[in-house]
Amino acid sequence: MKVLEITNVDFALRQFILPLMRGIRERGHEVVGVCADGPLLEPIRAEGLRVETVPMSRSLSPRAQWHAFIALLALMRREKPDLVHAHMPISGFLARVAARAAGVPRIAYTCHGYLFNQPGPWWRRHLAIVLEWIGGRVTDVYFNVSAAEAEDARRMGLARAPVAIGNGRDPERFRPDAEARARIRVELDTPPERAVVVIVSRLVRAKGIPELLTAMSGLDAELWVVGERLASDHDDSVEPEFAASTLGARLKRLGYREDVPAILAAADIFALPSHFEGLPMSIVEAMLVGLPVVASDLRGVREQVVDGQTGLLVPIRSIAPLTAALARLVADPGLRHAMGEAGRARALERFDERKIMARTLDLLGL
Repeated sequence: MKVLEITNVDFALRQFILPLMRGIRERGHEVVGVCADGPLLEPIRAEGLRVETVPMSRSLSPRAQWHAFIALLALMRREKPDLVHAHMPISGFLARVAARAAGVPRIAYTCHGYLFNQPGPWWRRHLAIVLEWIGGRVTDVYFNVSAAEAEDARRMGLARAPVAIGNGRDPERFRPDAEARARIRVELDTPPERAVVVIVSRLVRAKGIPELLTAMSGLDAELWVVGERLASDHDDSVEPEFAASTLGARLKRLGYREDVPAILAAADIFALPSHFEGLPMSIVEAMLVGLPVVASDLRGVREQVVDGQTGLLVPIRSIAPLTAALARLVADPGLRHAMGEAGRARALERFDERKIMARTLDLLGL
């Protein structure tokens, strides 16, 4: 079979879709990744996987989306895939409609988070519901990464039979690693005994970056920030907050890193005070490495973090509870260890990439 795995940007293909592409190839099928062009596609191509680029846009511009739709339709008519598997709200909608227009025999969709569950104007939420409803009418296999949003799909009639498929990472890559911990701390000039809080995310306000910077200001700990702002991000820049930070040398901005497992293994606490999430992959990674997690009390996050056992959940946009949760873990290495061990055990049971990929491929009929 020939399968097209379609998403919006190179970051999404590299970080979320690549393991699925590998799995499809391992089962003896032809797989083609499809997204907007970008530098993160080169490592995928270096593995011998084919990637085709189309002018995807993360905006709601009708002109931009029309150009993307026409390009997708032309690609599908040329490639004649047996299965199109679409991801993300806008690219997922366009890909499914184009697949139906092109006569693709089987159409699948993975929802990584509904736009209508995100903050925004009323018209955008209503438009997102309409688009998801239309897309669901032409979808044969429908996945949600979180059980909460699968329930939304059932309740709202967005899909015939939504499956909460989950998110996963490879526990052989994401694991406690004493050697990496020592090496990264030497690289970053961080003493072995110093408490380190780490966040791995896109650098946008919706990830809670301003709140985290404020919460860290009075703590005896370093903050490592891994990630960067994508060219396609529309959220306001957080550079003013970084510039105004009083953390000084305790703030270390590491940018985009390919060695995230090692960075996590060298830290002590993972933080993600987001304003909204689906089922964050970064939390899965942190739990597998054995880090306690401090995160916003969101529906998808509650499927990952057990408050008081594997981490601490805090209200959205609330700095005082976030500060208190981080301070509690900074001051108590024993609690950090216990929560981290419990989190790793939970992640191995629920978020093992191999199990989730195998189930996904089976349900796709591959």
